[in-house]
Amino acid sequence: MADVVLKNVQKSFGRMKVIHGVDLDIRDGEFVVFVGPSGCGKSTLLRLIAGLEDITAGDLFIGNERVNDLVPAKRGIAMVFQSYALYPHMNVYDNMAFGLELAKSSKPEIDAKVREAARMLQIEQLLDRKPRQLSGGQRQRVAIGRAIVRDPKVFLFDEPLSNLDAALRVQTRIEIAKLHTDTRATMIYVTHDQVEAMTLADRIVVLNGGRIEQVGTPLELYHRPANLFVAGFIGSPQMNFIECRVAGTGPDEVLVDLPSGGTLAVPALPDGIRPGDSVTLGVRPDHVRIGPEGTLTGRVELVEELGENHLLYVDVGGGRRLTIREPGDARHMVGSTVTLDLARESCHLFRSSGEVLPSRTGTASPPLSSPGLASATS
Repeated sequence: MADVVLKNVQKSFGRMKVIHGVDLDIRDGEFVVFVGPSGCGKSTLLRLIAGLEDITAGDLFIGNERVNDLVPAKRGIAMVFQSYALYPHMNVYDNMAFGLELAKSSKPEIDAKVREAARMLQIEQLLDRKPRQLSGGQRQRVAIGRAIVRDPKVFLFDEPLSNLDAALRVQTRIEIAKLHTDTRATMIYVTHDQVEAMTLADRIVVLNGGRIEQVGTPLELYHRPANLFVAGFIGSPQMNFIECRVAGTGPDEVLVDLPSGGTLAVPALPDGIRPGDSVTLGVRPDHVRIGPEGTLTGRVELVEELGENHLLYVDVGGGRRLTIREPGDARHMVGSTVTLDLARESCHLFRSSGEVLPSRTGTASPPLSSPGLASATS
């Protein structure tokens, strides 16, 4: 296995620069996920690591070897694509064995590796079938098995679950996680689905416009986003944002005026913030409660029933709508007026430029459990 190091990696297509000086260290045996919106550069960055695109500037190392000029076959990587790319005229066994045959491996070695990979992925009973006889999930497992038998230094996954339905995505996601546990291989995984990222990754790399916004563990990004972009992208449902004015500051808190006319003291270091400045208050749906006393009043516009919990969409005036997660046994009628209590210790404050204000402990909210992550399945 091997670590992967990117030093000031850049990529341009003609005059258009799409990757802007990326620096990243991926440790040996780590599962790292690239996430971001469409066009952010995550697939391009993966293709640069794979050698499918040339690096315009910077250096790429795999296992301490600079590989900028090496062809993909010499980099010790195996890639699993969004499309399965299986040979339709070959059965599962031959599809998985094909790369080893090209490498002139012996028949006993090929057979041992194919059958071991099939056992790991629970597809031993499918080895004699053709791709057309398989479900989408089974085809994707064959594609993963084809990568496993090559015993690569690094596995690269480019949105491998996008073509599967919700149930199969969950099942295959579990199988990929188990594969990492069993092999302890270095894995780099691209997805647009932040729930996939949260459930699979050791660390997440959030990309935007060809630049890294933040790198951290799933809970670090969830509880301590570096800026508005990360706060809005990580978490399902999305964090609520409220534009506010600073009413006052203390040594370790900032007092903000809320749209309802009330105020809220948020634990955060002022760090250059002054009364009258514009800031954005961020609070996750799990950290808003409905009760007799609160800091905001709103009207329930929509209720989404989800079983063990449900989501309320509450209009708090001025075109602002907050999302609140409530227990499944709570009952609220559309059109009813509710009072909202914001858990101030779990609130975040962002400058007008987008960066988060730090707190005394270096966190904007405590490392609580995150029901929003546990309940998301696709």
